[in-house]
Amino acid sequence: MATAVPAERDAVARAFPEPGRDVPLPGAVVHRLPAGPDLLAAGVGPASAAAATAAALTAAALAGTPYGLVVSAGIAGGFAPAAPVGSLVVADEITAADLGAETADGFLPVTELGFGTVTHRPPPALVGDAAAAAGAAVGPVLTVSTVTGTAARAAALRARHPRALAEAMEGFGVAEAAAAHGTPVLEVRAVSNPVGPRDRAAWRIGDALTALTGAFGKLAPVLESWRQT
Repeated sequence: MATAVPAERDAVARAFPEPGRDVPLPGAVVHRLPAGPDLLAAGVGPASAAAATAAALTAAALAGTPYGLVVSAGIAGGFAPAAPVGSLVVADEITAADLGAETADGFLPVTELGFGTVTHRPPPALVGDAAAAAGAAVGPVLTVSTVTGTAARAAALRARHPRALAEAMEGFGVAEAAAAHGTPVLEVRAVSNPVGPRDRAAWRIGDALTALTGAFGKLAPVLESWRQT
């Protein structure tokens, strides 16, 4: 399971009863829980997330214990009113929202330039089971390299992605690494702030981290059963 920063990793770890231990790997440090998932604070942004996740996946494959599922988890901005602060979101699409080119006619995703991909789709059955267990909304989660800080950019993103529920910085990178290994991916986010004008006083990071802990307490059986199939 990949988060951006240690605070998110630790919030997930609190959902599991037994303490874990750090396992250094080339290019990553995995926090191994005896009765839970391996946790990875992969870094902020899609590039760091992809690199660290790929390192952990490769190490597991070389050890003969490949992972059966990769989860991108953490806090996120939510698009109001569908994803209010404190709510949970499970992604049915993980989309790189700013991977492409600006033109005189507007933004073009990299796929319209003739190469690459911009969207990964988690297994629908897993998305449904996870959302039901956690009480989460289901919809696209956008990955951006620059966090939205204005109403104009929030509106532009919603115009291009009308179903989007949340915005974060790592999901697409994690999904790219998982896809390279042929491993399914899931993204789960707790909303800490609205997407739009940057107002740190309105952020509820502590509440979102608490919601993340609660979510993974409920998600553990779903993830374990998926890992065993």
